[in-house]
Amino acid sequence: MADLAVLLTDAAAGVAEHRAQAAAGPVAPSPDVATTVRSALGSLRDEPTEPGQVIDELVAAVRPGLVATTGPRYFGFVIGGALPAATAADILTTGWDQPAFNAVTSPAAAAVEEVAGGWLAELLGLPAGVSVGFVTGGQAANTVGLAAARHRVLADAGWDVEGDGLAGAPPVRVIASAERHATVDRSLRLLGLGTRAVTAVDTDAQGRIDVPALTRTLDALPPGPTVVSLQAGNVNTGACDDLVAGVAAARRIGAWVHVDGAFGLWAAASPTTRGLVEGLAGADSWATDGHKWLNVPYDSGYVFCADPAAHRAAMSFTAAYLTGHGEGEVRAPSDYVPESSRRARGFATWAALRELGRSGVAELVERCCALARRFGDRAVDLDGVAVLNDVVLNQVLLRFGDDDAATDAVVAAVQRSGEAWMGATTWQGRRAMRISVSNATTTEDDVDRALRAVSTAWTAVARR
Repeated sequence: MADLAVLLTDAAAGVAEHRAQAAAGPVAPSPDVATTVRSALGSLRDEPTEPGQVIDELVAAVRPGLVATTGPRYFGFVIGGALPAATAADILTTGWDQPAFNAVTSPAAAAVEEVAGGWLAELLGLPAGVSVGFVTGGQAANTVGLAAARHRVLADAGWDVEGDGLAGAPPVRVIASAERHATVDRSLRLLGLGTRAVTAVDTDAQGRIDVPALTRTLDALPPGPTVVSLQAGNVNTGACDDLVAGVAAARRIGAWVHVDGAFGLWAAASPTTRGLVEGLAGADSWATDGHKWLNVPYDSGYVFCADPAAHRAAMSFTAAYLTGHGEGEVRAPSDYVPESSRRARGFATWAALRELGRSGVAELVERCCALARRFGDRAVDLDGVAVLNDVVLNQVLLRFGDDDAATDAVVAAVQRSGEAWMGATTWQGRRAMRISVSNATTTEDDVDRALRAVSTAWTAVARR
């Protein structure tokens, strides 16, 4: 046990060292570093290796290939950092190694998920009594939410999809934005509904669903099982669908409403941004991430459902050997997610919420939005640079000149510089630099440092 304590202490020190380097050093390694890492990992040995040596070898091999995703100048893919308490709780989670199946496999894990899930629902302004599942991220959350939707709309049509499958079932129509996230389509594939079940509704210039077009689409449908998927936080612009009008239009025909809010759902946690997701509570299911704006370590996501019975029906199962399942006052976490063998994700989430509190989460959201506006406001001072979106949340789209190639060249140059990391995207037929501000440690100085790198790259590209 003494050896284990030393091993874990050294590992924790290595984590702290990495975090310090991520804050100050280069953000990303060279693109071809994976080859170096693969070679350094070596081949499988015949004999055992002492644990301390194993960790030393692992650190030495992979350190050159680590990306500073926890650092303050990583602005790609809406990846948040990892709060100190959440990081430490996640280390404990690994050490405790609790199978979070039910209250028999881990009373602690089950209770923490129940408590933390209630806190999340309260923070996001969801209806009392919603069920919650702790999943890996937005993809799994969308899949579970849409599985609950599939159950309910088919059950209302007299079809038992869990027992009879989809062969011969009434068709389920899915109405969604043309700007929906790709995870919605993959969820429909996984659920057997298929992407051709989707009727795509046009959007406005910011990527919000066109409500009159949505209304016309819904009103033209014959009676039948229908799911409407709305969005809180367009993946490029951050724009949120009009949830008040969207939910009302869906309710008129008895459709289930799912809200994909991987990062945008967190707008509900701040009084300054809450208006963007007004009407949120009227939906039936919601999906969001913890490893984005809440700054919980990977992997962490949440799905909520206003119909707990549909949620359980879509996910739960029983077997004779599952002692204690469905018994007692504490719910079984596995009834609300696809996995049985699952990590106790609730510990890190509870720690993050306890560290920040309600006001801290609101401040985190507000600060990231302010920093995103700083990006946009200062970027337009550069000749030939345009902001393509209204910066309403934490997303900024920059365009360099009128040439797609120039924009891609600037993105690549900034990434190579190591000063910051932003990705690229295509928005309304034009290439753009996509900036996502969601790390709790990012400051104005970090934004300004990143903008200097952008300016340097753009100057060099413009001179070619």
